[in-house]
Amino acid sequence: MLKTVHLYHTNDLHSHFENWPKIAHYVNEQRVLHHQNKEEMILVDIGDHADRFHPITEATKGQVNVELLNQLNYDAVTIGNNEGITFSHEDLNMLYKEAKFPVIASNLYTEMGEHPEWIVPYHFITLEDGLKIALLGVTVFYEKFYELLGWRIKDPFQSLVETVNKVKEEADVIILLSHLGISDDEIIAEEFPDIDIIVGGHTHHVLQDGVVIGHSLVAGAGKYGQYVGKVTLTIDTIENKLVDKAATLLKIHDHQESCKETETFLLDAQLKSEEILSQKVAELTEEFVVDWFNDSNFPQLLVKAVNEWCKGEVAMLNAGLLLESLPKGPITKKDLHRICPHPINPCKVYLKGDVLKEVIIQARTEKMEHLKLKGLGFRGKVMGRMVFDGIEVETDYLKDGHKLLTKIHINGQELDPERTYAVATIDMFTLGPIYPEISHAKKKEFFMPELLRDVLAWKLGKIPSQI
Repeated sequence: MLKTVHLYHTNDLHSHFENWPKIAHYVNEQRVLHHQNKEEMILVDIGDHADRFHPITEATKGQVNVELLNQLNYDAVTIGNNEGITFSHEDLNMLYKEAKFPVIASNLYTEMGEHPEWIVPYHFITLEDGLKIALLGVTVFYEKFYELLGWRIKDPFQSLVETVNKVKEEADVIILLSHLGISDDEIIAEEFPDIDIIVGGHTHHVLQDGVVIGHSLVAGAGKYGQYVGKVTLTIDTIENKLVDKAATLLKIHDHQESCKETETFLLDAQLKSEEILSQKVAELTEEFVVDWFNDSNFPQLLVKAVNEWCKGEVAMLNAGLLLESLPKGPITKKDLHRICPHPINPCKVYLKGDVLKEVIIQARTEKMEHLKLKGLGFRGKVMGRMVFDGIEVETDYLKDGHKLLTKIHINGQELDPERTYAVATIDMFTLGPIYPEISHAKKKEFFMPELLRDVLAWKLGKIPSQI
């Protein structure tokens, strides 16, 4: 005899709550339908539900995100990097205090080598006919960042070897909640034949019908709540075994109805968040203006602040990190969150002079200044001009109108191509594709958990005496 089990999954909402009321209505609707048809349903989230770019998540330290998951009766979640490394150690420890679901992440530990009390390495769901489904979870291996926040993270592949071996004799079906990205999911599908279904996130991949690799079905539902994923499991109830599996995605925009209770809850959360973020951080006696493509005083203030915070010799960051200017008068946490919403930390990298020169040349190209970036923590629109502290550049214009960088001085001295410089900047530049020279630096120091807006608040709080 065959029966059907319906697995629904979300991932990488990144606090885009505008889609959540429709998701809530759809999930509740499906739950009623499956109950009427005497079918069983499982609901999971694959992480990065919370993103501090949104004022609700910022003000409530992610507590509203957890309540939204509670309201829809999620069966399990794993964490993404936005939960794991953008909240302080204390805030992450408290994030799931009120959760009514297990948080599964087998590769995250305390500094003592134990799983924190709010995490389990795996979780069993037993269906009405006795079939046992093992849910596993792993999150992305950002070792250095977790270490700086007081956590230990293990290689997810090593962790999976251990957890799969623990559950495979007892489990009839194994499902992995993977916040690793599509490339790692594909490798896992090849190397772990005991895993039946891999539901993924992190790289925001959209797999309309899933992909079968070896024995595993790999699924992914994009980002921002644009889709809800569904995996249909066909079970042979006599032999208690999975005989078929199929994936599909629902484009939530096409699902027109919204849950009114969820809309009301979010509106109330927005009002409460604005009240929390209304705390004053500074009183400005002058306006700080941002111009993404020309010299302006606000980016210059920020780059000086980062240099002081990191104790660098020089500093560099892009003007597009600041989304708006700041007027004279009182400045609140809400203002700083609005103009600098990125979950980005300051850092310090050590670069040889010849490498630093190449980065500066690349940074000052028109292509880089107008780059529209999505991801890596950046929540702005365009990179904008690279702004320096302690670095002076001289340029000339060619006949065709293009700029040519002619000289670089470091704190008044001509750049020495053989000397190593301590460069204060942002962790986004260490993550890979924008400036490979920075990402390949052997020595890097990260300053956590403070985000750029925290450093900015610190600097503004020193006005007017020390600026």
